[in-house]
Amino acid sequence: MSELLISQLPGAITFTFVIIASMAALGMYQMEGRQDFEGILLRLLPSFALGFGFITLIFYLFPDLYFGRGLLAIVMLLALLLILFIRLFFFRWQGLDNLRYRALVLGVGANAGELFDLAGKSPNLSNFRIVGFVPLDKESRHVPVEMIIPRTGSLISLTNQHNISEIIVSVQERRGGTYPIQELLECRINGIKVTDLVGFYERECGHLQMDSLYPSWLVFGSGFKQGSLRTLIKRLFDITASLLLLIVTLPIILLAALLILIEDGRPVFYRQERVGHAGKPYMVFKFRSMFNDAEKGGKPRWATTDDPRVTRVGKIIRKLRIDELPQIINVLKGEMSFVGPRPERPHFVDILSAQIPYYNLRHSIKPDITGWAQVRYPYGASVEDAIEKLQYDLYYVKNHSLFLDFIILINTVGVVLLSKGSR
Repeated sequence: MSELLISQLPGAITFTFVIIASMAALGMYQMEGRQDFEGILLRLLPSFALGFGFITLIFYLFPDLYFGRGLLAIVMLLALLLILFIRLFFFRWQGLDNLRYRALVLGVGANAGELFDLAGKSPNLSNFRIVGFVPLDKESRHVPVEMIIPRTGSLISLTNQHNISEIIVSVQERRGGTYPIQELLECRINGIKVTDLVGFYERECGHLQMDSLYPSWLVFGSGFKQGSLRTLIKRLFDITASLLLLIVTLPIILLAALLILIEDGRPVFYRQERVGHAGKPYMVFKFRSMFNDAEKGGKPRWATTDDPRVTRVGKIIRKLRIDELPQIINVLKGEMSFVGPRPERPHFVDILSAQIPYYNLRHSIKPDITGWAQVRYPYGASVEDAIEKLQYDLYYVKNHSLFLDFIILINTVGVVLLSKGSR
């Protein structure tokens, strides 16, 4: 019996990994969407359909992993029912209060108001629960009165009284004698976690909040690691991922080229100058999705939703991100990475660099085919959107790793399948 279980272990591990990856790709691990029976089931079924397709392909390529058609059907059904039951148990019946950490916010100003709004967007899905806000002197109130906890004693006594595990510091002005640095240190020594706004948003939202970012945090904080070994590993990953993508999508590339040629003639591809690593310009390769005279005035323009310059074929290949596939050439040439910040045109880089602090930090690593901003934020075509996407780009620059690259690739599958962020 034990030998039989051991022989099935590789197939079981493969099945588990594929199902988890498929659920991640279709957003099952993101804190959004309905969490009732119908909402969970409607997202779970496509995830399992995608997983079934991938597992069938893997079993075809590696027949030694296959554990039988009947057993596969039983395992798929059991996994579907168990995941559905567990999610309903936690999200609908049990709730997540016992699993979320209890936070106390220091400050009641505008930043505290944003934290209150963030917690209110998904009260049952967030990792944290704000117990209350502790006011400081000379602060205008941006949170409800009923959420304010008066400072009748020290901070450590308040944390003990309300069973607090973390203090979030929302005030940025730390001069004038009202900032309780000694009390925060006492809390820290007694095992209470103390977090500033930038660190909180980085952990909970996956981006660096521009309004709360300050130079010393960037200089003295963790992350932003570079090195020859990391560069080598990323380069090997880029080459491997690009060659695999080229092999898998070659029929799609040939079909897209033929359809573009039929609809609007040559050229099938277009080359456009972009700003790359260390601010150096290079020429990016893409499928042409606009008419030949799209920028006949010579001045670059933001792409917009339902852009009239886009051809019929162009609308399809943009929605499915097929227009990005020729950038594999740029990756193999070493001008781009498979995962990273999206490259922008010099005209827009000059505008954005002049208006947005820290914008050029995104050029400290190679630009990408796909990236953290692409899977976390919809397509943008304005300075405001560029600021939002920069927050995710800076998170990636600070925390980029091979594991994060894998997470982004898995989420990219969901973005493509669900046509998220297409323009």
